[in-house]
Amino acid sequence: QVQLVESGGGLVQPGGSLRLSCAASGVGFRFDLMGWYRQAPGKQRELVATITRDHRTTYTGSVKDRFAISRDSAKNTVYLQVNSLKPEDTAVYYCNVRAQKTLGPLRDYWGQGTQVTVSS
Repeated sequence: QVQLVESGGGLVQPGGSLRLSCAASGVGFRFDLMGWYRQAPGKQRELVATITRDHRTTYTGSVKDRFAISRDSAKNTVYLQVNSLKPEDTAVYYCNVRAQKTLGPLRDYWGQGTQVTVSS
């Protein structure tokens, strides 16, 4: 089974920064695509950023110049550096990892979510 442990959320003023982390673990699993989603109150969950095993990244348009996704493959950890935060970035941020056990299918796994609140 895959476990994802997120950390790094919190309350920050507009213009501030945070670094979210998500550590993945699971015996016999290979971790493929890793990413972050977010869900604001009353809205659907949306994709924020993804990173492949060879570190190719994608971002949703509203965060492209402010957020940076990275991964440490040795630690099976994905990070999201969030800068120049705006009130509209307030949401629960979820880690998503696509993982495969030896000879098994690729499956998506989700973290428990970490709250980011941007407010003065």
